[in-house]
Order: sequence, then C-alpha cells, then structure tokens
Amino acid sequence: MRNSPWRRAAWLAVPRSPTPDPRLCNGIFLALLVCLALAPRLVAQPAGSIRVDFKQTTLKNGLRVFTVEDHSAPVVALAVTYNVGSRDERKGRTGFAHLFEHMMFKGSENVGSGEHFVLVSNNGGQLNATTSEDRTNYFDVLPSNQLDLALFLEADRLRSLAVTRENLDNQRNAVQEERRLRVDNRPYGKSDELMQETLYDNFAYKHSVIGSMEDLNAATVEDVSEFFKQYYSPSNAVLTLVGDFRTSDAIARIRKNFENISRQPAPPRVDMTEPEQTAERRATVEDSLARLPQLDIAYKAVPGNTPDFYGLQVLSTALLGGQSSRLYQKLVKEREIATSVGGFMDEKRGTGALYVSATLRPGKKAEDAEALIYGEIEQLKKDSIADWELQKAKNSTRRAFIGGLQSSLRRANLIGQYTVFYNDPSLINLRLSKVADVTKNDVLRVASRYLKPANRTVIITIPRAKGAVAPAGATLQ
Repeated sequence: MRNSPWRRAAWLAVPRSPTPDPRLCNGIFLALLVCLALAPRLVAQPAGSIRVDFKQTTLKNGLRVFTVEDHSAPVVALAVTYNVGSRDERKGRTGFAHLFEHMMFKGSENVGSGEHFVLVSNNGGQLNATTSEDRTNYFDVLPSNQLDLALFLEADRLRSLAVTRENLDNQRNAVQEERRLRVDNRPYGKSDELMQETLYDNFAYKHSVIGSMEDLNAATVEDVSEFFKQYYSPSNAVLTLVGDFRTSDAIARIRKNFENISRQPAPPRVDMTEPEQTAERRATVEDSLARLPQLDIAYKAVPGNTPDFYGLQVLSTALLGGQSSRLYQKLVKEREIATSVGGFMDEKRGTGALYVSATLRPGKKAEDAEALIYGEIEQLKKDSIADWELQKAKNSTRRAFIGGLQSSLRRANLIGQYTVFYNDPSLINLRLSKVADVTKNDVLRVASRYLKPANRTVIITIPRAKGAVAPAGATLQ
C-alpha cells in the first residue's frame, strides 16, 4: 500500500501539534544519522539523481576493472562477472553455464576443493555465485585487510581451475539434486519451465538455466574443459571492486594477480533474434504437488535498457506492484478470486517479457481470473494510468534502487552486470533518470503495443490428486 492515494491522504489528515513531539524528533535525527552512515558515497546530483563514482582500468589481457572507493566501513566487495550464461549453450548440452558455476568452487592449482568457502568464511566474509541466461557472476565480501585473499582466490581459479572427472561427477550430482529441489519436486516448478519453453522460439532463452537431467548426464570432462577455455577468459570478464581501499594500491594488486593470465579468442556471438509472435500460446499442467490452481501469463516484449522497457517497468508496477495495484485490488480484494497476484517486467539482454501470476482460491476458475485480468488491461489501454499510479511506480523504483546501492556488493554486481549486458557501466548513474522520463503516454503506448492477445502465452496449473489420470492435452508432473 505504500504511496497509495488513501495512505497519503491519511497522513495529511493527522492533526498537527504546535509543539513537535521530542520522541519523533529524536527518531528522525537517528534515522538521518543511519542514512548518512550507510550511504556516504552516493553523491546527490541535480534533479535528485544519485552518482556512484567509479574508476575504469583495462589490463593488458583485456580484463575490464572498475573500482569504487567507499571508506564508510572496513569492508571490500569483489565481483567477477563473466559474459556467459545459459543463452550460450547448445542443444544437447543445456545446464552447462550453471554446472560450471559449481565447478568453479572445486579447486585450482593452489586452492583445494571447497577451500574457497573455508578461507572466506574463516576470515569473516561471505561469498556466492549466480547464473542467469545472460551472465555468470562470482562475489566475495571480506574485511578490507583481506583484499589480497579475495583477489588471489578469484585469480587462481581463473588461471588454473581443476577440471577432473571426480569434480565433474560430484558437481553434476549436486546440480541434478538442485533441479529436483527447485523444479521437479516443487509446486508449479514444471509450470515455470513450460512457460519458458512455450514463450520463446530461439533456443537461447527457450531452455531453463538449470538444464535437463539428460544433458547433465551427457556432459564430459572434455566438454567442461572446452567450455572453460572458451568463456572463462580475462577478456570475457569484468572485475568490480567496491569498498575500503586506495584505488592506486588496489589496481596494483589486481595487476599482480590477474594481468599474467592469458586471454583467449572471443567466444562466438549469440544470435538473439526472436520472431514476432502472431497468435496466443496456451498449455495446461496437471500438478500433483500444487494445492491451488495457478494462472501464469507472459507478454513477449523487448530487451532491457530500451525506452519501451522502462515504460513496461512502470506499467507492470501499476498493474502488479503491491496491494494498491490494479490487479491485486480487482482479483484479491474486490472479487476474492485469487489469494495472491504478482508479476514483473523481466530484464534480459535479448527479448524479455512482462509476467503476470495469480494463485486462485479453491473452487475458482482460471477463465474467470483471465477475464478480469484482460479487462483491467483493456481499461488501462482506454484510460491510461492515473497520476498517482505513475508517481507510485517511480517512487517505488527509486526507493528500491537507492536502497540497493547502499550495499557495496550490490554496487559491484550492478556495475559488472551493466557492463556485460550493455557495455555501459554508467547506467548505474543513469537508470533512475530513464525511469523518471517515462510519461503516461509512454505507458499507454507500450500497453497497446505489447499487451495484446496475439502476444501472450498462458499456462494454467491444475492440482491433480495422486493416482488421477490427466485429461487429453494436459502436461503431467
């Protein structure tokens, strides 16, 4: 309900005392102190913008390095983002990018299997890695006096990863178990996978990041070695360091650890062409793990960091952002047909999509929920969004983005991602202005262009009792 018109009205209606409450004053004062302590490096700019002051350096082997000094706490956040994701995989070898994320923790020339975790944790730090369709990133957060450790660990595995049969089998099993947990044995897990397979035509996005059991079983040591050589090169990576250090000293340490690692030829470019969708696509899943029906709708849209993308972001907030959103009010509050409604505008380097998901109440029908959703979309196309909805979308986006920038790790990851995605690290300073530029006419235009029947994919999940036979045409889980 934040930023809703009735909440703002309630705030304005509160009687005001001529003498401020000292407890309120103390609370505001403490809140200001906390904000100043958390974000000293987020410099205010004209028109309410925020600037992250980064420096860029490129090593001889092509590694792009970005540094952001922040002396507010004795901590450093190191992120290494590689220009490889599941979109780089080929048929019969899906799940490789994610499998390789696991392999990168199985040791290298000077670091034993699993020792990366032990060294970081024993020094009071944290670490992890994530894989998406469009990139893979690794990060370490440590006390600033352990910067050398973070650089050494990342450089050693880039230089000399231990690719062995034993390590491959171990992590293959780990990834397959992860698939069972997240997809095969999770309610609506198969529905999510089916949505991706149905929505996209280009194989790059048509398959899931985690891959299939068959393809994971088919992976060989030779496959993994070739994948490492092709994509894990300094010239195919971005290193971002944020925290308590002196830039000149940090660059010298980065050069010492990384500059002698040989670059490799550039990997092949990925064809991200996605043909225009000309008719609605629809499928039904019978799910023995689901307890309630679920309706999932996706509208094929545009790549990220485009004018239409930002218009669709604002549109998705008006439709789906919080309890004041149109679809929550209509389906959950007014008609009581759904227990929850959510969704988002997905950001991809290639064609993204706007997703809508509604979990229905027992006994309610998916077709009734669909009719309500489409009715609200058509009403928005007719009348556009209200001024307060536009402002709410911009306010919530700004609050979430600036809140994230208070984290050194978040800044490191965003700079790395924007560089790999768009070759534009400065987007971290321009993002909010792009959202602020969206107008009501922009929202109306993108709604009319993308939220149309021929452009949508619909997946309906129906709970199935164990032992029941699925109807013809349904996908079993």
